[in-house]
Amino acid sequence: MEKNNIKKQNLYVNEEEKTLNWEEIQSSFKKTFGNEIYSSWLQKISLEKEFNDYLILGVPTRFFRDWIVSRYLDKILEQVKSFKLSLNRIEFKIIEENKQNKDSIQIDQISKVTEIKDSILNYNRLNPHLNFENFIQGKSNDIALSYSKKVCEQLSRYNPLYICGGVGLGKTHLLNAIGIDLQNVNNVMFISAERFMYHFIKSIKKNDMVNFKDFFRKSSVFIIDDIQFLSGKESLQEEFFHTFNSLIDKGSQIIISADRAPMKLERIQDRIKSRLAGGLVVDIESPDLELKIKIIKKKLQEIQIQFNENISLSEDVISFLASESKTNIRELIGVLNRVIAFTRVHNKTLTIADCKNILKDVFNQIRVITVDKIQNVVSNYFNIALSEMLSQRRSRPLARPRQVAMYLAKKMTTRSLPEIGRRFANRDHTTVIHAVKTITRLSEQDDEMKKNINQIKSLLLEQ
Repeated sequence: MEKNNIKKQNLYVNEEEKTLNWEEIQSSFKKTFGNEIYSSWLQKISLEKEFNDYLILGVPTRFFRDWIVSRYLDKILEQVKSFKLSLNRIEFKIIEENKQNKDSIQIDQISKVTEIKDSILNYNRLNPHLNFENFIQGKSNDIALSYSKKVCEQLSRYNPLYICGGVGLGKTHLLNAIGIDLQNVNNVMFISAERFMYHFIKSIKKNDMVNFKDFFRKSSVFIIDDIQFLSGKESLQEEFFHTFNSLIDKGSQIIISADRAPMKLERIQDRIKSRLAGGLVVDIESPDLELKIKIIKKKLQEIQIQFNENISLSEDVISFLASESKTNIRELIGVLNRVIAFTRVHNKTLTIADCKNILKDVFNQIRVITVDKIQNVVSNYFNIALSEMLSQRRSRPLARPRQVAMYLAKKMTTRSLPEIGRRFANRDHTTVIHAVKTITRLSEQDDEMKKNINQIKSLLLEQ
């Protein structure tokens, strides 16, 4: 009996012997997941009990727990294991929320930006650092910047204003800048599509859709980021559609961002795509060399002002960093930060050879490949029109390139078979499976096909 009691006691970590510093772990969450995910989902997690091999963490609601488990649990466990190797699982306990603080709605009288005071979630406020003054203009974004400023001069002239472009090109910066410019004399709502969905689900669970509708439809400027997040969520799209129409009817200005043009949004209702395409659609393209050089020099100036230190990079090094960073502005800033950190530690003027050594893992990595990119490269390689390759025609000169493109989409992207099929004129996933098997067999048996595949791969990785 005494032995059992000792064994039972050993399962717990005594309060005074706790090995985990939860504040330190929360800091690591912030670095790993980023400010947005941390403030939205991880900040409210509390450490309830610590055992030798597992933790019990407190979360505010069942929905909150389910969301974390489905999206972040593996990374959270990996993170806490770095602080205590013996941990092998995490359990969650629902902690009752303070009813007085739940979902109270108010207008911030100082900034006049509408916000939801929620015990779980307080969505992003406008970031004062993301304004028009520090947005760096170039050929790739000058049209988007121009129309963003015009919207601020005359509301509802371009309605909705739809800004599209790839990751890390400045869409959120422009949306934020518009909100800052308009907030003094307008009721501005700035929210991501993901958070819009969160409040929608919360309102359904609380049977409080009337307040949800009133809240989101009373703004005079409605700014929503990353609308592609609504993909496949039918009930959420239904609510967004009616919110959109209500705001347009009352003359509110709507500004939207997405990673692609309206008609290319996947699994979004046609009527929504039609409404979005009916406004002004502007595209932000990948930055050219000139813009990337301007961004690097601007960043160096900011460091000098903020930290009162002079980081000196030669023109050759700046040009090298700009030309080698080929994806987006966010990657470019990350590359520059690594170089600056190296110069601080070693206190030396860097050469191009130094930069190649510091950044070899970045510049040698495989570039981001998309289905669109594969389709364009394959159609150009076989000298056929993209519309022909995606058509329903089954002639050999079209069918084989189409199969090659499907094969490469499966091998070089993370898209699922049904998703790839939809990108090829809504073909069934079994068609994609057949294409992958066919090209795999041919590339093993036919030297010409093997050569074609390798050459197309090289073209994709070069761009």
